[in-house]
Amino acid sequence: MHIDVYGSSLCALVTAGSLASTGHRVTLRLPEGDITRQLQRGESPFREPGLEALLNEQRSSRRLQLGRMVDAPSDGVSSVFLALDLDDIELAHDIVGRLASLDRRFWLVVNQSAFPVGTTDRLQQTLGDVGTVVSLPELLQEGVAVQQFMRPPQLLLGCDDPYAESLVREILRPVSRLRDQFLVMSPKQAEFAKFAVMGMLATRVSFMNDMASLADALDVDIEPVRQAVGADPRIGPAYLYPGCGFGGPSLSRNVMDLANVLAASGVGSQLLDHVLRINERQKEVLFRKLWRHYHTRLEGKVVAIWGASFKPNTGRIDNAPVLRMLEALWAQGAIVRLHDPLALPSLQARYGQRPDLLLCTDPYEAAAGADALMLVTEWKEYWNPDFPRLRADMRVPVLLDGRNIYDPEFVRRSGFAYYGVGR
Repeated sequence: MHIDVYGSSLCALVTAGSLASTGHRVTLRLPEGDITRQLQRGESPFREPGLEALLNEQRSSRRLQLGRMVDAPSDGVSSVFLALDLDDIELAHDIVGRLASLDRRFWLVVNQSAFPVGTTDRLQQTLGDVGTVVSLPELLQEGVAVQQFMRPPQLLLGCDDPYAESLVREILRPVSRLRDQFLVMSPKQAEFAKFAVMGMLATRVSFMNDMASLADALDVDIEPVRQAVGADPRIGPAYLYPGCGFGGPSLSRNVMDLANVLAASGVGSQLLDHVLRINERQKEVLFRKLWRHYHTRLEGKVVAIWGASFKPNTGRIDNAPVLRMLEALWAQGAIVRLHDPLALPSLQARYGQRPDLLLCTDPYEAAAGADALMLVTEWKEYWNPDFPRLRADMRVPVLLDGRNIYDPEFVRRSGFAYYGVGR
């Protein structure tokens, strides 16, 4: 089929490249700006494993073309995917309105954008009777987005039109061949299900963070407790790792949007409100431990931070715990030396040149002369550091493990003061 994908989000790029790789003829329609220029140069704007190679391969094969968002689809296109950013609802209506004005027999519009519940139905009103708008909420995880699109655990499809459903199934047939991954429901149910999934994941994380805080107070190691909880087949181990808070453009924003929708409806959600409060509190957990270690005196202290992205294998810092941590440290007069494999350009763009922030290209450079080292993002290269070298390079061997990836006893035997989350 000939398909147009509108958007410059990670979802848009993954969708366009993946659909092209299965034989569809795809035009990725983009707004003017840096992302378009990067793609034209053959560079991916997202540090997503496999994405740059996928896009370049499909462009070389001519199954994927880049187009302008302001242009209408070509004559052979009747299926359009909307993978826009969260705040682009008006743009979505403008695109759909332009489709409705074209002389075509039928439009299939697939809304992947994380818009509020009910947006797909409102887009249908804009499109009118010249086609069908369906909801296909994206559930991609950064770091494995390409792999997950091609082998999805499930596909939520909000659709009340059997013909439109058959078209979506045909478009995505190559990625749902082993079994029927489609869960078909109404558009509003699919949109709400996406938010509910995100709410459940965030609740599991915040529950374990709450238990970790209690474990600290009771002098209990949370790690055996986490394993016991995850071993229960009614619960399972996923998203039960305590840490210094979650972030990202999807999980935290979707949970906040769901809480706002519930509040606006008059229903409210004490649970989600508490989940968000726990997460914001957790973003300062390492700072509070360091603050107590130095008896509230952090002025002039040099603090090394390993990891700034909201999760490994991405350079994005949207709502990342490191942002709250940096503000807290600077408010106390601390100096930060920070390393991250991918996120340094994002930090540079956000904070510019500051005398109290040094961005380092080597993790040991960041730790040199530091009064403490904070592990914030669990990049694989941080899992097995040279502890004797770290101890020799640091001014004071204090290690704060925000993801509980180290063995506390081993670290302490290596000569460090060790603080984990609930350990």
